Amino acid sequence: MASERTEKSTGDEAATQRSPEEIQADIEATREELGETVAEIADKADVKKQAKKKVAETKARASAKTDEVRQKVTAQKETATAKLKAATPESAQDSAQQATQAASQATQAARENPVPPAAIGAFMGGLVIGWILGRR
Repeated sequence: MASERTEKSTGDEAATQRSPEEIQADIEATREELGETVAEIADKADVKKQAKKKVAETKARASAKTDEVRQKVTAQKETATAKLKAATPESAQDSAQQATQAASQATQAARENPVPPAAIGAFMGGLVIGWILGRR
């Protein structure tokens, strides 16, 4: 017990040696720390906020991955196109270009004058119906 009294008196002496301003400063520092701790706990306890944060992180990762894949696909497309052009003779490239032009001209002609394609479609439809009825 004697040792306890000595420790208490030593602690009391230290407390009496501190000025009221020092004690007030310690109280303010403790309040600030407590306030920060409460704010952190409240932030962690806010489930909705945590879910939104997680969604935002996931969206960012998905967006980054999408951009990465898009760049890879573009690079592979360019490589494949270059290889195809190198492997394809000029005449085949010209033929493909002519076929594309002919198809676009045929499409435009059908748009300008829809009667012949419609007549051909009606004729083909009649043949199919006649064939189906003839099988009975």
